[in-house]
Amino acid sequence: MRTAAAGRTQDATRRRGAVVAALMMAMALAALDSTIVSTAVPQIVGDLGGFSVFSWLFSGYLLAVTVTLPVYGKLSDTFGRKPVLIAGASVFLLGSLLCALAWNMGALIAFRIVQGLGGGALQGTVQTLAADLYPLKERPKIQAKLSTVWAVSAVAGPGLGGVLAAYADWRWIFLVNLPIGAVALWLVVRHLHEPDRESGPRPRVDWAGALAVFTCGGVLLTALVQGGVAWPWLSAPSLALFGTGLALVAVVVAVERRAAEPIIPGWVWRRRTIAAVNLALGALGLLMVAPAVFLPTYAQAVLGLAPVAAGFVLSVWTLSWPVSAALSQHVYRRIGFRDTAILGIGLAALLLLAFPFLPYPGSPWQPALVMLLLGGALGLFQLPLIVGVQSTVGWAERGTTTASVLFCRQTGQTIGASVFGAVANGVLASRLGGSGGLDAVTRGLDAGTTPEATRRAIADAVHAVYLGASCAAALAFLVLLFVAPRKFPVLKD
Repeated sequence: MRTAAAGRTQDATRRRGAVVAALMMAMALAALDSTIVSTAVPQIVGDLGGFSVFSWLFSGYLLAVTVTLPVYGKLSDTFGRKPVLIAGASVFLLGSLLCALAWNMGALIAFRIVQGLGGGALQGTVQTLAADLYPLKERPKIQAKLSTVWAVSAVAGPGLGGVLAAYADWRWIFLVNLPIGAVALWLVVRHLHEPDRESGPRPRVDWAGALAVFTCGGVLLTALVQGGVAWPWLSAPSLALFGTGLALVAVVVAVERRAAEPIIPGWVWRRRTIAAVNLALGALGLLMVAPAVFLPTYAQAVLGLAPVAAGFVLSVWTLSWPVSAALSQHVYRRIGFRDTAILGIGLAALLLLAFPFLPYPGSPWQPALVMLLLGGALGLFQLPLIVGVQSTVGWAERGTTTASVLFCRQTGQTIGASVFGAVANGVLASRLGGSGGLDAVTRGLDAGTTPEATRRAIADAVHAVYLGASCAAALAFLVLLFVAPRKFPVLKD
């Protein structure tokens, strides 16, 4: 009897290890795809043309991922994680193959959107399965592994993309996904066995709600992504998109109220814990834009670093983030999920606020040190919230809850890119004299020589962005302090 029980335990452990490996590979696909394309843009544009619309290679993918997260979350609660993960990974790999076969920029953008439609399933379902596979006591281990995957991808993605584009062909950036994804799919099909669910009435899928959510999210996010870039904020296209998006919000509310099994159920926002985590991680997405988007330009134009060295200044936060996340369990087991997250975001707010007070032009180690500490603070903030909120719901609600958290973080990043881009452009225009000054910034960066007045203006613009990011961190702090319950209502495993 003991031998048989030990054998079953070993078999279950082996299966779980194989599934975790598959989840890490799937997460690597989603994480790499956000960074690996960036360094190959010159080669892609040189081959396919379409320089005026190449930004949609990123925007289209981001939009598709974001608007599908709530849909996949609900589907995974309804039909199980395995079929949703298999379907999403298959769509992602199909999109990757089509991207490699693209014949012009329009086709490549369309196929990137197909990739994003699968990428939403990868991101949401992987995070949900991580909570399903491990009890509360062990969840920090798998979350730390997934955080490490993101960190390695953030550092390795641009370099790998550049190498493939320079020494092979940019199409290999997408073809490399196929063998990795195939192995991940095989491991999931073979080793992931979800428990049998109780028989009952056939699940009803809220397809009308899914279409409404997808359309509404797509319109509003397009307005945010393209506003101030493709057209002015107060122009007719911008106002038309925002007006249409607001009208569609009313449609979503009406459809979801009538649905028997809504895609975005009302309890996601009625429960204090989930609502507070959604808002706090939305603010996290907002503040992450400051370093991720603007620090490399600051490092090159103000500090005079080469692109590789500038990338290192940014990448140091990906070293401290997963380490801090892995160690956060020792803190939240003593003081709780909420107070640990408050400690982390409070430190992050102070670090973001300190950035504008760095000496000008300063030494590279100074912003690098700020980023190293910021990564540690955000690891202490994010992981306790994700582990905590997943532990307050049962299996049947975990997919929807996880998707809502990720959706809010992604939406925060989209809003942050638009808002902080407008802030930076406004500061630069005021310091350098309108759009002509902005053109001078572009020419200086392209030539690798930035005049002193332009360096000062860029430093002021980035400082303004970091001040805005510190305000976002303060907002998250207040949300956790006044909205989140002091003790999360954790369910027994």
